[in-house]
Amino acid sequence: MTDSVARLYEAVIASRGNDPAKSRTARLLRAGRAKMAKKLAEEAVEVVIDAMNDRPEAVIRESADLIYNLVVLWVSAGVRPDDVWDEMRRRERLFGIAEKIPKDMAHTPQRRKVVALEARRVRKRR
Repeated sequence: MTDSVARLYEAVIASRGNDPAKSRTARLLRAGRAKMAKKLAEEAVEVVIDAMNDRPEAVIRESADLIYNLVVLWVSAGVRPDDVWDEMRRRERLFGIAEKIPKDMAHTPQRRKVVALEARRVRKRR
């Protein structure tokens, strides 16, 4: 699995210079991080919907799309797959592979900055 993600990561990096009219990846990278985050969220929701509707084949397809969009976002954010694997190994040593790190032990600031996914002007109603 990690080899597949590493190959995908390298392919996404290589696609940065491609023509956005011909490359979906190049188009997504040029659209900006907000668009990438929106696509990632859409794919996650699709996985959830298919899982709730007991459609395992659709979950598989949508999961592959989810991983693709996650890797595109990693490239944009300057995150390497090895960084993520290192964090997973660290968590496994502390809590076991099948456990999520407790919120009170995470190495992140207490409050994260909330950012808008899209910059839209909101009209006041009169």
